[in-house]
Amino acid sequence: MKKLFFITACLLAAAAINAQSLDEIVKKYAVANKLDQVSGKQTIKITASLSMMGMEMPMEMWMKKPNKIKTVTNMGGQEMIQVFDGEKGYSVNPMTGSTDPVEMTADQVTSIQKSNIFTNYLDEYLKNGQLTLEGEEDVSGKPAFKIKAGLPGGTSAYLFIDKADYLILKTTTDITQGGMAMTMESVPSDYKDNDGVFLPMKTTSTVSGMEIITTFTKVEVDIPIDDSVFKTK
Repeated sequence: MKKLFFITACLLAAAAINAQSLDEIVKKYAVANKLDQVSGKQTIKITASLSMMGMEMPMEMWMKKPNKIKTVTNMGGQEMIQVFDGEKGYSVNPMTGSTDPVEMTADQVTSIQKSNIFTNYLDEYLKNGQLTLEGEEDVSGKPAFKIKAGLPGGTSAYLFIDKADYLILKTTTDITQGGMAMTMESVPSDYKDNDGVFLPMKTTSTVSGMEIITTFTKVEVDIPIDDSVFKTK
C-alpha cells in the first residue's frame, strides 16, 4: 500500500511539474513576443506576398480589435477573400466559379482566427486544456520545447519553442486538403518589432513537397480601418 501511495504521489508530482512548466513556457512566450504591447493596439494592416510554384501573389490582411480579420490574396487577377466580421466568417473563392460569399464553418473560422495577431491562441489553448508538453527536441541545432496542441476535429499541431528566447522555431499542423490528410510544416524567421507588434517577417511552409513563402513587406499599426472593410455583402 505504501509503495502504491508513493508511486501515485510521484505521478501526481510529475504531472504538477509538467503543468507548471507548460504554464511558464506560455508566459515566457507571451513576453518574448511582446504580446502585452499588442494588447494596447487597435488595428493592424499587413501587406505581404506569397511565393508558390514560381508564382508571386500579393496579399493584404486587416485586423481590428478584438477579433475582426480579413485577408485578400490576388491569384492571377482574381481575389480570394476570407473575412470574419466579429460574428460570422465568409469566404470568396472565384476558383469555384462563383464570386458570391460563402459562410464559413466553425472550424474554418477557428482557422482564420489563428492569423489574428490580437489573439494569443497559445494562452487560449492552455486555458482550454488543449496543450501538452511533449518534451524537448532540436530544431536546426537549437534546443526547443515540443508542445502538442489538440485542435478541433481530432487533429493536432506541434509547436517547437526555442528554449533560449521563447520564439517559435517551427510548427507542424495536421490539415486536410481535397479529402486527403497531410502535414504542413512552417518555419518563421526574421522576427522584427513593428511599432510594438513583434512578428516573423518571413514564414516558409512546406506541404506535400510544395514550398510556400510568405513575406511581410509592410506592417501598419493603429491606422484607421472602418468596420465596412470586414463586410462582404
